[in-house]
Amino acid sequence: MANWRQQLILRFQERDSNEVQKYKDIILQNNRLMDNVAQLKADKLRISVENEQLRSAVANNTGPAGNLAFLTLEKKLLSQQEELTELHKRKGENSQRIVDLNIRIEELNAQMNDKDRQLAQEKRSNASFRAEIKMYVSSMDELKRLNTTLKDEHTALQLAFSSLEEKLRSVQEENYNLLERLKDYKSRDADKLNEENESFLRKRSDKVRRELEDAVRETSRNSSSPISSEAIDCTNGIDISGIDCDLHIPPMSMNPTNMYAKFEAHEGEVSAVRWCPTEKIIATGGADRKLKLWDVRKRSPEQLAVLTGCSQGINSIDFDSTGTYVIGTSNDKGVRVWTVADHRLRHTLTGHIEKVMAAKYLHEPYKIISGSHDRTLKVWDVRSSACIETKFVGSSCFDLVTTDSIGASIISAHFDKKIRFWDIRMEKPINDLLLPNKITSLDLSKDCNFLLCSVRDDTIKLLDLRMNNILRTFSHENFKLSCDSARVGFNFDATRIASGSADGSIYIWNTLNGRHEELLKGHSPSAVNAVSWSPTQSSLASVGKGRRCIVWTAEL
Repeated sequence: MANWRQQLILRFQERDSNEVQKYKDIILQNNRLMDNVAQLKADKLRISVENEQLRSAVANNTGPAGNLAFLTLEKKLLSQQEELTELHKRKGENSQRIVDLNIRIEELNAQMNDKDRQLAQEKRSNASFRAEIKMYVSSMDELKRLNTTLKDEHTALQLAFSSLEEKLRSVQEENYNLLERLKDYKSRDADKLNEENESFLRKRSDKVRRELEDAVRETSRNSSSPISSEAIDCTNGIDISGIDCDLHIPPMSMNPTNMYAKFEAHEGEVSAVRWCPTEKIIATGGADRKLKLWDVRKRSPEQLAVLTGCSQGINSIDFDSTGTYVIGTSNDKGVRVWTVADHRLRHTLTGHIEKVMAAKYLHEPYKIISGSHDRTLKVWDVRSSACIETKFVGSSCFDLVTTDSIGASIISAHFDKKIRFWDIRMEKPINDLLLPNKITSLDLSKDCNFLLCSVRDDTIKLLDLRMNNILRTFSHENFKLSCDSARVGFNFDATRIASGSADGSIYIWNTLNGRHEELLKGHSPSAVNAVSWSPTQSSLASVGKGRRCIVWTAEL
């Protein structure tokens, strides 16, 4: 409080000093003028006294000397009167100047009062601003404390998420190991069954052969018509004199000829279909911007979920090896990842500048690679939803495959008629293969030895990746690919391939002999866009432009 008073006194003293300094010269001149006026009044009084004395002296002395003195005094009086007149004139001028200065002083006082009022208003505003600043500082401190709390909570949640993610990875790895063990057990069981069948067939054939030889010997003893033992054929059965033995080992895979289920999958054209690797589930995607999951264990498929998030039509679908995640690419330039169990959208990967045609897991479940019409391949870190590498190809990508879940090698198909082979550690492709026309899709056999390519010249090429050459070319006089994104595929043991045609038919070829074996009709007249084989059985799913999805199975 004392400081405030002392500051106010100092400001008043400073203001008085400034005001006195402005008018100091005027006050000094005014004091001089007043002194001169007083001096002139005293001179006037003295001269008047002298004048009276002179008049008295003249009256007493009227001689020539008196007249001369009188004239002298009269001249002196005139000069004094003139000087007095001049002084009065200067006094008037000074008085007028004093009046003008007083008016100026009043104007300056008015201006000073206005400045004082403005200063007081600025002080009030300053006090208000200080109060607001204080309030904002307290709010900022509160927000900082709240931000610190939120950061701590975020850190705790991130740690919990990392722990859960680690548990999920361990469960996925355990699931993957269990699946591999299950596949190994099934393979062993199949091998054992085949061995038992072969042993049973050999024993049965030997038994029948012995019985026939005994019958021939018995017939020879009885002089009946002889039957040569060379008539016995037990390669695939026995055919002796009209006797047909059809015992044989059933093939590992058969052609799906039975239309198991047919249903309306989407509201518009259906462009993608994929079979889940672990369950009886298929995923379909179409121009209605939806990805749907279907349970096809019954003849009337049940819709399990509708996965949304895309703003334009879906181009391709793929699962991870455990069937936990499903990937969808879209014309809206994005890649999206959903979880199959809870149907939630987990990640949205954006960065391409044109529609995305294909995406695969590169290093499960951390990385994804995508190919787009913008002539690039992008590698994504799924945990941060960020692009960590871009490979510039120079040609639009239609499809791609990875050699395994680790993703050491990538194979991509392009508009410029080339198949490019990539090492993930290299910036440029390590090799490429030129085909007669642009490639619409790729599929890799489970052993990663053979690559299937659908070419826009309406042929399908089978490549041996060990020799890097074309092993077979499949075609048919009525076969014609439906579009630039038409998909083909291997069955589970790579002995059959299937592809949809523009006439609504599905063509199936045998990869061992190159023959066309089956023609499935169910989509006519709508074109078939994509097919997908069941990972463990001879079942096939197909979709096309007519909104329908058809599931085909082998007749037992």
